Amino acid sequence: MPFKVVIPARHGATRLPGKPLRLIAGLPMVQHVYQRALESGAEEVIVATEHELVAQMARSFGATVCMTGEQHLCGTDRIAEVVEQRGWPDDTVVVNLQGDEPTMPAVNVARVAEHLLTQTQAPVTTLCTPIGTVEELLDPNVVKVVLDQDDLALYFSRAPIPWHRDGGFSHDAGMPPGLWLRHLGIYAYRAGALRTFASLVPSELERQESLEQLRFQWGGIRIHVGDAPALPGSAVDTEADLERVEAALRRPSA
Repeated sequence: MPFKVVIPARHGATRLPGKPLRLIAGLPMVQHVYQRALESGAEEVIVATEHELVAQMARSFGATVCMTGEQHLCGTDRIAEVVEQRGWPDDTVVVNLQGDEPTMPAVNVARVAEHLLTQTQAPVTTLCTPIGTVEELLDPNVVKVVLDQDDLALYFSRAPIPWHRDGGFSHDAGMPPGLWLRHLGIYAYRAGALRTFASLVPSELERQESLEQLRFQWGGIRIHVGDAPALPGSAVDTEADLERVEAALRRPSA
């Protein structure tokens, strides 16, 4: 099951500057992410960054680094540049393991690649998990996805979708279990789809939702969504997230 993992690790994050270098349980965050990628069985793992400090740190623990531009709007844009720099054929399977996901289980990385390698309906795959609470459903930081009968994404949103007409958000109010799904920010793409993505102008939908996957949909590129085999911990966007992940990784069971 050959696939590559690219870790977009942007130093200039607005909410948490220098994020890839922040220490978690004694190691920089990007190193934790790199370890998850290695554990997935990927044939190649690359850290893609715009900043020399991140590059130096990644090289210090043995990672291959690809220096990319500062202009990219999202991690997928950055990975598309890696595809061009490396000259990967269009059918190459590339997994986007985001640099702020230090607790993403390696089994999820392997699974999203497996989905892409074993189905032909879409050149992009991603994962989801069920939403279990009203709080999670209403949280704009939790991205929701709605699927068709073939598990192809119809739409992604930060809003609670689908919306119950009468505002009821419990299963006994008529919404069947499993209808509300949380999208996990991990993707596998064919390299050709990444080249197409880079040629598309971001749509107003992408700008409004701040969700890069909507550019694929706007451009007519399908996304297949599979079930995640394991629940990930928190991504790291804030100091509070950093503290939560630090506590999780220091627990003996982590």
